Amino acid sequence: MGTPSGTPSEQAAEQLVTVADFIRWGATRFASAGLHFGHGTDNAADESLLLVAHALQLDTPMPPEFFQARLTRSERALVCDLIERRVRDRRPAAYLTGEASFAGMSFLVDERVLVPRSPIAELIEERFAPWIDPDRVARILDLCAGSGCIGIACAAYFPDARIDLTDVSDEALAVASANIDRHAVGDRVRAVRSDVFDALSGQSYDIIVSNPPYVPRDEYESLPAEFGHEPTIGLVAGDRGLEIVRRILRGAADHLEPGGLLVVEVGNTEEAVSRAWPDLPLTWLEFSRGGAGVFLLTREQLLDAADCLE
Repeated sequence: MGTPSGTPSEQAAEQLVTVADFIRWGATRFASAGLHFGHGTDNAADESLLLVAHALQLDTPMPPEFFQARLTRSERALVCDLIERRVRDRRPAAYLTGEASFAGMSFLVDERVLVPRSPIAELIEERFAPWIDPDRVARILDLCAGSGCIGIACAAYFPDARIDLTDVSDEALAVASANIDRHAVGDRVRAVRSDVFDALSGQSYDIIVSNPPYVPRDEYESLPAEFGHEPTIGLVAGDRGLEIVRRILRGAADHLEPGGLLVVEVGNTEEAVSRAWPDLPLTWLEFSRGGAGVFLLTREQLLDAADCLE
């Protein structure tokens, strides 16, 4: 037998048949290309499933019988093109599909915003219990909101609460506004341009939740190519990754109601945060679905620790 001719994509389009075939092939292509997974999936098989399903306009999870369904020639071409674009461009899958899942909801995303992937989704689904009585929550702030996924998910789980989404990026706010419209929550959710708390004078909340920029500048330079498609302003926060977190800590108490919560994701900067504020009584949260680097403070703890935040 001779060696098959053509590109890997051409060979796949000619020789593969079923949905399962193309998911397996895509996973192999991704693994052999050394792609990074961390923008909604954490392995090659799940990434391939996501893209194959999108190309075929299928929902996931798929019925088991769909995996043995045969593709038409045009469907094979669509799937192969999407798989090859992921390999060639190193663009996160969510930017290729134009949407991402967060807290069981679908959000519009593109390269104006980070791809939703925060473990804070689990907190939202639990309505921030046991850290606060969910029934007393009337106002929530999603600070550094990006796509607005955190705040809009909060709107779904707190149907009587009002939510502000803030970001310094007009481009990000345009995406957040589109997601407000997508989920029809404009009567309770608003997008506000604000550099941290600068435009929120006189506003107070029961919960302030934030996934701010927290990547140190030198660490950013060594990240996989996939991160280069995300907006730098949403990732990098000074030389140590603490620039925005510091501003949040210093200003949050003035915008929290008594008994209110501050919840902030700092990812791999967790150790740097603990070193920078050793006297701050940070509660580092644990998640059953994985993820770390999220701390919680109450308004009262912030007020008591005000001196160490100067």
